[in-house]
Amino acid sequence: MTLVPLDKARAYVAQIFVRHGANETVAASVATALVGAEADGLKGHGLSRVPTYVGMLTSGKIDGQAVPTASRIRTASLMIDAADGFAYPAVDLAIAQLLAIARETGIAAAAITRSNHAGALGHHVERLADQGLIALFFANTPEAIAPAGGTKAVYGTNPIAFAAPLPGRPPIVVDLALSTVARGNIVAAKQKGEAIPAGWALDPEGRPTTDADQALKGTMVALGGAKGTALALMVEVLAAALTGAHLSIEASSFLDEKGPPPGTGQTILAIDPAGFGHGAFGDRMTALAAAIEAQDGARLPGQRRLALRHLAEAQGIAIPTDLIQKFGVIG
Repeated sequence: MTLVPLDKARAYVAQIFVRHGANETVAASVATALVGAEADGLKGHGLSRVPTYVGMLTSGKIDGQAVPTASRIRTASLMIDAADGFAYPAVDLAIAQLLAIARETGIAAAAITRSNHAGALGHHVERLADQGLIALFFANTPEAIAPAGGTKAVYGTNPIAFAAPLPGRPPIVVDLALSTVARGNIVAAKQKGEAIPAGWALDPEGRPTTDADQALKGTMVALGGAKGTALALMVEVLAAALTGAHLSIEASSFLDEKGPPPGTGQTILAIDPAGFGHGAFGDRMTALAAAIEAQDGARLPGQRRLALRHLAEAQGIAIPTDLIQKFGVIG
């Protein structure tokens, strides 16, 4: 592996996508997301996605020239059409407009349709929290989790992310899939030829498996059992039914170039704490963080991620050799 500075890594990844049919704006947005995830140690949403994304791009499953559009339907609601392109430019557009709308209305929502894999959702909500807003993000994904009592997948891993500003410190960020682990972790294990831990997934016959390939053909184990499947249903409503996007059972895979565009959806909520008039939000957040951190061994979510990010900012990130062999040397 080769360690390279983050800006050089972003430029390298962006050029890969430009060479395979994405315009420069799209390529820069995708590269920023993937390199950011890699820097934070979220490898299932990082550089391991490059070959898959390129495959979808060259097959036409993702339109690399797509320009997302936004329509303000009501005072605080925004509809974004990702136009069967990458999710990241659509998310960029939603965040840019939500910042202004939430300042005006107190609460604002953006619904994204005809979208695709949205990567590390925590990064998206963190951007809003950096501007002083509370944010939630809901995304549906291709079928992966069976409903409670069932054996056939109906829901995706359907991730949720949340972020809240913390005075004088980085925002609190929570990012989790509703499967026991994110499916990207299994994808990464398959690419490395590694087994996965027991309890992550079931094979196509509904049996527990440690084989990553069989896991990707089967179903994911829901986080928290039946409670996790109920949350996955909730996300399906918010990210697919509300946005008019494909349900998880209708979406093609994020993991290969086969089939039509996935057409999944995302919903982002942005809340301005100042919109409630009491002015105590910052103090309450500081007190809450202090109560958590006062306990030995307890910490706020995301501390490992931030430590890895700071290290990557100082030292760079490793570009896997197989990526360089496939797509060329770093310029």
